[in-house]
Amino acid sequence: MRAYSGERPERRPVWFMRQAGRSLPEYREARVGTAMLDACLDPALASEITLQPVRRHDVDAAIFFSDIVVPLKLAGVDVEIKPGVGPVMGSAVRTADDVARLRDLGPLTPQALQPVSEGVALTVAALGSTPLIGFAGAPFTLAAYLVEGGPSRDHLAARTLMHADPATWTALTEWAADVTGAFLRAQVLAGASATQLFDSWAGSLGLADYTAHVAPASARALSHVQDLGVKKVHFGTGTSELLGAMRDVGADVIGVDYRLPLDEANRRLGGTTPLQGNIDPALLAAPWPVLEAHVRDVVARGSVAPGHVVNLGHGVPPETDPTVLTRVAQLVHDI
Repeated sequence: MRAYSGERPERRPVWFMRQAGRSLPEYREARVGTAMLDACLDPALASEITLQPVRRHDVDAAIFFSDIVVPLKLAGVDVEIKPGVGPVMGSAVRTADDVARLRDLGPLTPQALQPVSEGVALTVAALGSTPLIGFAGAPFTLAAYLVEGGPSRDHLAARTLMHADPATWTALTEWAADVTGAFLRAQVLAGASATQLFDSWAGSLGLADYTAHVAPASARALSHVQDLGVKKVHFGTGTSELLGAMRDVGADVIGVDYRLPLDEANRRLGGTTPLQGNIDPALLAAPWPVLEAHVRDVVARGSVAPGHVVNLGHGVPPETDPTVLTRVAQLVHDI
């Protein structure tokens, strides 16, 4: 939390996106027979999965185990996560009538959010002094999934709707912002110390489209926790050209993906914004001397920013050897 505030603590903090699950054998064992969304909404199981990497790797923060589409599920959207495919909607949202039906579902209620609140509270109680970071998908990414009906390589349908029917697009992204904002707020009220808004697909946009058609909804999502005084991290993939706009929606910390060196990111942000990142996940499978040199370079470049939390430049690949993550965390702390 001190690093997120722009300070330089004596121990340089590190955690890994998607550290909760995927690469850990104990995660796979815990998940046997349980569908992804069911695991996210089982408070005891979600808490256990969140805690596993903290125990194993000695990382400095936990990230709550969840999925970008969990708030959609809680709001009543027909969505499932198909193994090997990703989130798939029962039907795509393409018209004003489709969006009106979504909006009729209304806001997320405390009752609907109870499994999330309970899971966070269990986790915070077990973590002690280690902070928990809340997690949610950004409105553009949620809207893209809804419009495409599932994963997409280029998000053509979403980008078309953005321009062809701006009013419908705005209504959709405002609804998504309120759903994901309520999801974030529930996590903070239950004890999360910070939040991360994750925009998986914003890299498909140019700066003009992002600023005009996406930034207002992201700002609306983050406004749901503005009064709670927690630090807000904003991360997206392929977003090197959007960093300033992503900060200006209300973020305190910018996560930088592996494509842009941290010293250049710091320059683009005017040297005023704490950074998070940005070890290349591909190098986790490289020989240790190669990975070590890369981690040291990331740390050196991050040292020019007002604050720096070491992380990956995207999530942990599922095939990663967990002992490598432990070794990286130790290296960062040794530096």
